[in-house]
Amino acid sequence: MSERPRVFITGGRRGIGRGVAYAFAEAGYDVVINDIVRDEAAEETLAGLRQRGAGAAFVEGDVADLAGHAQLIGDAWSAFGGIECLFNNAGITSRVRGDMLDLTPESYDAVMGINLRGPFFLTQAIARRMVAAPAGGHPRSIICISSANATLVAPERADYCLSKTAISMMTKLYAVRLAETGIAVFEIRPGIIRTDMTAVVREKYDRLIGEGVVPAKRWGEPADIGKAAVTLASGSLHYSSGDAIHVDGGLHIHRL
Repeated sequence: MSERPRVFITGGRRGIGRGVAYAFAEAGYDVVINDIVRDEAAEETLAGLRQRGAGAAFVEGDVADLAGHAQLIGDAWSAFGGIECLFNNAGITSRVRGDMLDLTPESYDAVMGINLRGPFFLTQAIARRMVAAPAGGHPRSIICISSANATLVAPERADYCLSKTAISMMTKLYAVRLAETGIAVFEIRPGIIRTDMTAVVREKYDRLIGEGVVPAKRWGEPADIGKAAVTLASGSLHYSSGDAIHVDGGLHIHRL
């Protein structure tokens, strides 16, 4: 058994990925982050992981590129000799926000390729390796980031909403398939989180939060997602799998 558990986080160089990576480092994990480019942001995240006492590694790759999965997974697995937790975080929002009657197949395919097709087959390949590996003493898990838009409708981002709803079903499918192996599978549904992705609509969400759309009346932070992720990966919910955990300040609750 490895002394420290190991987590592999896709899209881990900034935003939610960075917040989750730091939370795992603080919880005693060695951390492998993946992204499409190793830039200044990636180096900052790696430095932050090491400052928190974690082993830190970076593997470059595009989750949408299925042909590159074997190399990507091999590099991630070998970085610290295995993976206890896969955290499916890489994703994009709609390339164009607008009338869904104008949505193009090209935009739809781009979102689905990164948000659903890539994660599905990456999870498939890593799950095979996890099942084949000798069981160690650390809990094993797969955690998928979806969105409040798995249930909340945003017609101006139809492709994004569809991809996140599908991630919700993907979580349940893998939860059932892997239950007897002891690998738990969970979904985290973030609400309005302060990241580069939401920066373009910051004024809109500042107004909505001020008007009470989020009962907690604040933005979510990447660290909020990190705390939930570590709890799920810890094995504390040892008879649970397939659940969706809302990290949204109460946004999802229907109100009159």
